[in-house]
Amino acid sequence: MANSTNQGMWQPYELLFCSVELTESSHTPLVCMVVINILLAVTAFVGNLLILVALGKNCPLHPPSKLLLRSLTVSDLCVGILAEPTFIAYWLSVVKKKMNFCLFAHRTIYVTGNVLCAVSILTMTTIAVERLLALTLGLRYRQVVTLKRTSVLLTICWAVSIAGSTLHFVDYTLSLWFGYMACLISLVISTFCYGKIFRTLRLHHRNRVHQQPAQSIQTFQRNAMRYKKALNTALWLQVTLVICYFPYVAVAFISSAVSRMSPALFLARQITLTLIFLNSSLNPILYCWKINEIRNSVKETLTKLYYK
Repeated sequence: MANSTNQGMWQPYELLFCSVELTESSHTPLVCMVVINILLAVTAFVGNLLILVALGKNCPLHPPSKLLLRSLTVSDLCVGILAEPTFIAYWLSVVKKKMNFCLFAHRTIYVTGNVLCAVSILTMTTIAVERLLALTLGLRYRQVVTLKRTSVLLTICWAVSIAGSTLHFVDYTLSLWFGYMACLISLVISTFCYGKIFRTLRLHHRNRVHQQPAQSIQTFQRNAMRYKKALNTALWLQVTLVICYFPYVAVAFISSAVSRMSPALFLARQITLTLIFLNSSLNPILYCWKINEIRNSVKETLTKLYYK
């Protein structure tokens, strides 16, 4: 494997993950993961579809913020209808020893899975930057953070994700390090943004309380409460993504560092992939929990469906 990956040869690496020697001892756990991921695929599809419907209604969110949530929701929806079913097909082909189909499925899942995961990570980073700008720009926020600029930025995020994922067909090692660097840079940017936000909030609160009249303080407190609510939602989404993605990143890094892939490492990669998919099912729950407008819209949609 080390020689194959270092030379950037796709086919030997692909054959490795469809080899009987590597996968035969994992059949029973893979069947369990097939069942779990069927449930996760259904919940990701239904949950994120409801969120898209809610965001399409007269939701009183700032349009750029709404667009960012839509991008994240679309990527999670695609996980439920594209990535998870393809992974399920791959796992079943391994269990049934249908190696020809296994090769095709593995090719497909690597590209689709990487694209959607990269979009989720980049969108979450963009949300962190948007929350920082909302705090630091003040009244200029709506002039700087426009719907058009947000659309262009999200288009770039999708394009970079697709380009980075297709590098796998050119050089596996290059695509692997591209993914590592993208995750690291995104994590650094998000950490910086939220750290800056908390420092600025603490400073603003101290200055406003000591320098402003009572009426201004009340206005500031209302605005601060509204902002903190949106910030809290973004933080929950960020923390959930890190918790769900970190185990796979760690296992993938270990796999690339060792000279030979073992059945235990293969199984660990498949289990941690399920944690990544879990993130797409958890996000709709977080939206409904943290955003009252979305929760009410989802309730309204479900009520209409129930009484039809």
